[in-house]
Order: sequence, then C-alpha cells, then structure tokens
Amino acid sequence: MVTKLDKTAENVVQLLKERGFTAATAESCTGGLISAEITSVSGSSDVFGFGVCTYANEAKMKLLGVKEDTLATVGAVSEETAVQMAEGVRKLSGADIAVSVTGIAGPTGGTPEKPVGTVYIGVAVESFAEAKKYLFTGEQFPEAANAREAIRYETALTALETILRKIQTI
Repeated sequence: MVTKLDKTAENVVQLLKERGFTAATAESCTGGLISAEITSVSGSSDVFGFGVCTYANEAKMKLLGVKEDTLATVGAVSEETAVQMAEGVRKLSGADIAVSVTGIAGPTGGTPEKPVGTVYIGVAVESFAEAKKYLFTGEQFPEAANAREAIRYETALTALETILRKIQTI
C-alpha cells in the first residue's frame, strides 16, 4: 500500500533530481522518519546523503550548533531551535536544502503553552532560513497505531511538503 508519505517522498526525490539539488534532514520528534521515507525511494542516494536524529538537546548543540542559550531561553520546541537545526545540518552536510523538525509528539510532554502536537518545521537554503509552527492532531493518519505515531507521520509529511515548496522557489 502506497501511503501519502511514500508518494510525497517519491515526489521530493524526483524534484531534487530534476533540479540537481541535494537535501539533508535534522530530526528530533520524528526520530529519523523523514530520512527513512526519502531513502525508501530507489535512487535517493543521488540527492540525499545526510540526515541526523538529534533527539537530545546535547546532540542538537554538539552536531548542529544549536545555541545553549536558545535552548535555555525558548526551549528545544521553538522557531529559533528549528531554524538553527536546519542551518546546522545544511552547513554540516553541504546540501542545497535542509529541513528540520522539533516538537512534542506526546502523549506526554505537553504544556498549556506547548501542547502535544506542537511542532516547528525549519527549512534552510544557502541564503535563507525560516521555521513555521504547527499544531498537529494526527487526523491525516487515522490508520496510525496511536496518536503519537499519527503526529509523527503528519510531521514527516509536512516536512516533505515543505521541501517540495522550497525547491520550487530556488
């Protein structure tokens, strides 16, 4: 069965090939799911050579250069952290485009300010980086085993769609 994730990953790989671009990922709440989806596509090694799973804050700092001050003041689940993650993995990998995800998949860990489903998706290219906040419910993936899995799938899908949109602008 081909899922929305599979088809979107195929589209990402195809468009990267057509444009002659490479991509990289920095993942926290998805735990490597985006990289797994991309690498499930035959020929993806032509356009994807780098993905990191930085679940712990120390890994975000050590591997991606996320600033300790950022984590201390606004937290791992923030626009600033997502931007720094995307910039860090793009720099580390040399990719043309990088995407990052950081969030709260649940069922625990949420707060009134950052409830379960709060996710920031960052994207970076050579001269530009930004992040966007989402509040996912997982409703796009009713077939998921549980709400946590559904939120992770929804995050991965949206990150792949972010890559597609950004490729079309560079």
